Amino acid sequence: MLPAPEATQRLQLAILDSRSNRFVAVSLPGFLSSLSNETLLVIAAYIALGGAYLVVVPLALMAWMAKRWTVMGKIERTGIYGLVFLFFPGLILFSPFVNLRLQGQGQAS
Repeated sequence: MLPAPEATQRLQLAILDSRSNRFVAVSLPGFLSSLSNETLLVIAAYIALGGAYLVVVPLALMAWMAKRWTVMGKIERTGIYGLVFLFFPGLILFSPFVNLRLQGQGQAS
């Protein structure tokens, strides 16, 4: 039995050619060419959600904490602690590279 024509076609990625301002079809490399569009969309969604969970939100949360640590109210601090609990894996990934210690008043004499 012969496969359906759409199953034998290689998936192609469209990229913009900067010289002619038009889209050019490029074949996907390796095993990606054998995957369906739906599978590629699911993989892309997992990568986007994982990147947001492990990178984007934890970095934004660290920046927010560093900026607002000494002026937060009770409700805001409770919300931040909840977000720290929720995004703990991403915060652990960046913890070796971040210094959240408060700045001193200068040199002690």
